[in-house]
Amino acid sequence: MNRHSSDSGFRALYIRVSTEAQAEEGFSIQAQSERLAAYCKAMGWDHCQAYIDGGFTGSNLNRPEMQRLIADVEAGKIRSVIVYKLDRLSRSQKDTLFLIEDVFMPKNVDFISLNESIDTSTPYGRAMIGILSAFAQLERENIFIRTRMGMLERVKQGYWPGGGCTPFGYDYDREQGTLIPNTDAVIVRKMYDLYIQGYSAQRIADMLGLRYDRLVTQILSRKSNLGVISYKGEEYKGRHAPIVSQEVFELAMQKMKERSQKARATTKRHHLLTGLVYCGACGAKMRYMQWGQAGYKLRCYSQDPSKPYMHKDACCSAQAVWADQIESVVLSDLFKLSASLDGKPSDGERMLIDPLRELKTRIMQTETKLKRLYHLYAEAADDMLLSAIEENKDTLAMLKREYGAEEKTQVAGKRLQDIRLQVASLAQSWPHLGGMERQAIIRDCVNKIIITGDRVEIFYTFAISKTQTQVA
Repeated sequence: MNRHSSDSGFRALYIRVSTEAQAEEGFSIQAQSERLAAYCKAMGWDHCQAYIDGGFTGSNLNRPEMQRLIADVEAGKIRSVIVYKLDRLSRSQKDTLFLIEDVFMPKNVDFISLNESIDTSTPYGRAMIGILSAFAQLERENIFIRTRMGMLERVKQGYWPGGGCTPFGYDYDREQGTLIPNTDAVIVRKMYDLYIQGYSAQRIADMLGLRYDRLVTQILSRKSNLGVISYKGEEYKGRHAPIVSQEVFELAMQKMKERSQKARATTKRHHLLTGLVYCGACGAKMRYMQWGQAGYKLRCYSQDPSKPYMHKDACCSAQAVWADQIESVVLSDLFKLSASLDGKPSDGERMLIDPLRELKTRIMQTETKLKRLYHLYAEAADDMLLSAIEENKDTLAMLKREYGAEEKTQVAGKRLQDIRLQVASLAQSWPHLGGMERQAIIRDCVNKIIITGDRVEIFYTFAISKTQTQVA
């Protein structure tokens, strides 16, 4: 006996195809429509309406026609819902039971699945629905696990995971399964060069025709530019060619870290020396302050009652100084230095290159010696040989630590050379730079500035000595 209190409402024919199954035999929209229409004709039902979700996954209910179907059920317009196969309704056990028990049944709407011969108007049909939906859920989870395991194995072998996330500067070769550098790789290399030279991300975006500065930092931070694949929180060596060297990448990341650590001026004026100036009397930082209509002065933070956490000496009596005068002193001294630099490393800096080669040779020699000792020990176990093995293992570990430390030293040396190159041409390029670019270059070149009365001490990042000068 039909459970409907009346014969009002129509039969809803729900049809779904996923992106992967659109072309499969028996699952196309046309095939499902024909079978459902034939069933309704055999049952003598002529008041039917189709709800078709083309290209939607069955793992959730976020489908436009499914949402319309639910709304029509809630409105009492539907008397039964018919599908060709249970997983067309949903592949989630939870969602299937929700639809049948919480949406259809409270409104006395029957559910019929032709393939499984299920009809919830009968007790047997209602019992079977939970069992079959559990198998649909199991199938979905097994597919997911197989797909994920297969993808991980591909990535471990160095193949790109594919999909729609091809990094800028590469094309995805489906036949080879790897990334291929394209013409945009030249732009990526320019990004690194400009960023290391001191240009801001926004300026680089403007120069290279990108939409926003965030895109520049995203591209610079991608390990794929090194020939590395990042997948599920792990990194694997890829088969694709790198766009930049490890050295260039590390220099850019070091510069990015330095910029994030140093507080940036957020005002429109972009104060040139913000965060670099210190009071010589108490050691606190000095900040820019609007001084009427005349301009800005640099004043000790210890004299600012609104920032007690910045105080070094509440009784500090250091006088505020005109900011433009200090900026003029710093720039004059920096331009004077730039005229004396040729951008070449000093003799001391050139020496940084030789130790790596020597350490690598010693590591190779020690490894060869260890192999020989292991071979001898395998032939005739001897305590002296075992002692020699342990001693050489310790030596090898020490040499590898020294090698890693020397690599970092060389990166620092290259960074020093880049700053020298900036300073060497600073006087010529300065008039053509914007406020943010000027501020960025000053922060690269200057470590800190100490003001004591009319004396200004400038500590540079590229020179061991400091410069002392007087405010005019």
